[in-house]
Amino acid sequence: MYDEVREQLRAELQEIEESGLWKTERVICGPQGPEIVLDDGRRVLNFCANNYLGLSGHPAVLKAAHATLDERGYGLSSVRFICGTQDIHRRLEKKIADFLGKEDSILYVACFDANGGVFEPLLGKDDVIITANLNHASIIDGIRLCKAQRRIYGHTDMNDLEEKLRESSSARRRLIATDGVFSMDGEVAPLADICDLAEKYRAMVLVDDSHSTGFVGKTGRGTAEHWGVEERVDIITSTLGKALGGASGGFVAAHQEIVDMMRQRSRPYLFSNSLTPGVVGATLAVLDMLSETTALRDRLEANAEFFREEMTSAGFDIKPGWHPIVPIMLYDAVLAQNVAKDLLDEGIYVIGFFFPVVPKGQARIRVQLSAAHERTHLERAVEAFVKIGKKHGVI
Repeated sequence: MYDEVREQLRAELQEIEESGLWKTERVICGPQGPEIVLDDGRRVLNFCANNYLGLSGHPAVLKAAHATLDERGYGLSSVRFICGTQDIHRRLEKKIADFLGKEDSILYVACFDANGGVFEPLLGKDDVIITANLNHASIIDGIRLCKAQRRIYGHTDMNDLEEKLRESSSARRRLIATDGVFSMDGEVAPLADICDLAEKYRAMVLVDDSHSTGFVGKTGRGTAEHWGVEERVDIITSTLGKALGGASGGFVAAHQEIVDMMRQRSRPYLFSNSLTPGVVGATLAVLDMLSETTALRDRLEANAEFFREEMTSAGFDIKPGWHPIVPIMLYDAVLAQNVAKDLLDEGIYVIGFFFPVVPKGQARIRVQLSAAHERTHLERAVEAFVKIGKKHGVI
């Protein structure tokens, strides 16, 4: 049987490659950081990791992970409700809730699982989810697992959102779901406007803050803090795998009843192994660090401002904004890959993004800045972009 399937798959794979949409995985040999080592021995500057605060290799984070590994073991070999809950899991859930101003939180092995498990326990066939059309794939998949009706509103289009709220007025429950920061563009959702409409039409609000938690807002509490709507957002999903250490793990932070329902009915939580103790211990240390000082998020903010200004002055087409996600628009998939390849030869590690990760005709290089980047790193990156941009006629 597989002989026939094999030929079909080979044809599909060949079509992907010939269309210029083939995604190649590069291999690094060593820890994540502003400078990394490739498997061919080259040392390059990394500008495409989610290591926003530079904590993936921070000594205090590593120390906490090592200590927890020694004290609590490698893993729990179980799900939470059987024998997979340690005291540190509950301590971290409480600390996350306090950090975000919520009543409680619940841990998952990834934010993809958090988004995959948050909708089904709360919403059924008599309910409606109103979701932004550029939301992350994990939100889309989580909604698909839920029996609630779905309405899709245009990206940041509040008139369309209001229309969808009017159309669903007969629903038992309504939930608006949006990314806090849209990861391909670095664009921040208009949460104040969304919350206004939610209150007007008696809907709940869910925000995925994966590209925000730890560094967006004056104290890094995320997009809700940025807009001053902390008490108006009902559910926050986010990750421990980006700014908060960069390993793995996700969570839902919300009202107590919502979190309690997740513990009873959320399938990714009930049927997946517990988050490993080392990650839990390291994240506890990260949250302590971020509660003591905003120095890292302040440095990240300054890095983003400098890089955006320099690249704009050089003539590159950049999506406007202030977020450390900086999309360098190239529009052509093959061009994006060629520019990324040539930049690697200049010692700058970036990746071309193209369909299906972004819409067709919207290919780009997504630069991601870190608090660990020094000013000299940023200057070297700009210099390399200018050189390669001129080579390919981009500027």
